[in-house]
Amino acid sequence: MPPPAPPTELLPSERAVVLLSCALSALGSGLLVATHALWPDLRSRARRLLLFLSLADLLSAASYFYGVLQDFSGPSWDCVLQGAVSTFANTSSFFWTVAIALYLYLSIVHAARGPRTDRLLWAFHAVSWGVPLTITVAAVSLKKIGYDASDVSVGWCWIDLEAEDRLLWMLLTGKLWEMLAYILLPLLYLLVRKHINRAREALSEYRPILCDTHQLQRRSSSVADKKLVLIPLIFICLRVWSTVRFVLTLCGSPAVRIPVLVVLHGIGNTFQGGANCIMFVLCTRAVRTRLVSLCCCCCSQPSTQSPARPPGASVSSKTRDAQEPRQTPEEPPST
Repeated sequence: MPPPAPPTELLPSERAVVLLSCALSALGSGLLVATHALWPDLRSRARRLLLFLSLADLLSAASYFYGVLQDFSGPSWDCVLQGAVSTFANTSSFFWTVAIALYLYLSIVHAARGPRTDRLLWAFHAVSWGVPLTITVAAVSLKKIGYDASDVSVGWCWIDLEAEDRLLWMLLTGKLWEMLAYILLPLLYLLVRKHINRAREALSEYRPILCDTHQLQRRSSSVADKKLVLIPLIFICLRVWSTVRFVLTLCGSPAVRIPVLVVLHGIGNTFQGGANCIMFVLCTRAVRTRLVSLCCCCCSQPSTQSPARPPGASVSSKTRDAQEPRQTPEEPPST
């Protein structure tokens, strides 16, 4: 393996863009968690899995934000801590992303229901939290996490580029699972979409052609089809820049320090929570409608009150006062 390339220095503008991406991702992940807490009737099994993915993305965005803000120039204890947290959260995010695709595949194509899905959820927890935690603890114990000169990151710490077996640990702490996700996500969503299209064609023979319900279901199916295509596509578009810089670093290429590539890498690694929020909150009608209604209710709360009566009111106004409804000091004025 060639020696590490010279350090990649971050420009202030590049740092600002990546910090903004981290903040938006954290905001999007927080919004997903909030919708899960606010509306219990939306807590399907798939959205519960999305909740755990959002928690991993939230932790990942926070750790990346700290790393980019610090812009480490050498090894330190907080560099190791930030690298460990981001390694755990990022790897866990890969596992939960694939877990959601696998759950949809099993529940739609193989009609998995009941106790079987409950056992599946426990397996997802064991793998998606346990495997990243084990890898991270091992990497920290063996002192593999440290300063990486921003060649395989964008200001944050990850695998120490001075380690002789750095390639192995780069694969174990993220890149291996990232490249597996490139294969598994399109494959699983393609199988799900193929199954849905086949079922729709079989069912369409028994539906009236001009029925309004049929047309509404076709529109809903069209939206679902677009999401099934966009989910793996967005994941790959965000993560591919990290893989490109990883390969360039292994080759010792100076192209790893191209500013556009650095910025795309920074956005791709940190904006996963924001992308999930766009897909599953802003582009999901049931959630979007409730969110808009909640915002409208908060903005339109009544704040007008009747003016207080002057203390020196004349006795001649008794007749008018008797015709108006009286209010005790404890009662709020009517609106």
